[in-house]
Amino acid sequence: MDKIRVIAFDADDTLWDCQSWFEEVERRCGELLSQWVTPQEVSKGLFATEHANLPLTGYGTKAFTLSLIENAIRLSHGEIGGDDVMRLIDMGKELLRFPTTPLPEVQETLERLAAIRRYRLVVFTKGELMDQEDKLRRSGLEQYFSHTETVSNKTVTEYRQLCENLGVAPEETLMVGNSFRSDIAPALESGAWAAHIPYHVVWALEKAEEFPHERLVKLTRFGELLGVLNLNDNLNDN
Repeated sequence: MDKIRVIAFDADDTLWDCQSWFEEVERRCGELLSQWVTPQEVSKGLFATEHANLPLTGYGTKAFTLSLIENAIRLSHGEIGGDDVMRLIDMGKELLRFPTTPLPEVQETLERLAAIRRYRLVVFTKGELMDQEDKLRRSGLEQYFSHTETVSNKTVTEYRQLCENLGVAPEETLMVGNSFRSDIAPALESGAWAAHIPYHVVWALEKAEEFPHERLVKLTRFGELLGVLNLNDNLNDN
């Protein structure tokens, strides 16, 4: 890893909590539709709706809200009233404003990495541009990154394009993220390094089979990234 020049960080559920807010909205939607279906049927229907809509709407809060409404209308056989549809819309808007408080050790680790000036720190995430930019601003972490990119999806093509945009080779890049499907597997396939920090909740569409790799490290906490890079991982040590 001594050739690493760029460290790219995923955003949602890597730098701040995100999925738990979506799961709470899904739970509330289940309560709203309880006269027609069970919570399990709501979740199953929402997953199928999101999966079917991905080619048209992509990832992000607005896409989720559209699927939420479509699923509710379908499961209620069109009986859901306008007031309840507005409640679903309001739930979607709440997801555009939830607190993006940095997860444990995130800010301290980024501060240490920025201070040593050895690596270029960037954010590489997928979703809706305005939403992702706003979450980064609200987190207070924007100051640590010299570059941010929001893409519609993360595939090998996007990872190689990121490296080209930054003027580095894939083997000079380390991707840090929680999703094995989006942050780890395509990064490794592109030739980059990857650090996997699993999160306690995983969106169903992000679940994937994991595998070992010579350029992959698995962390249990964010601060361990310093040790991986042969830096002092004692965040309390000045």
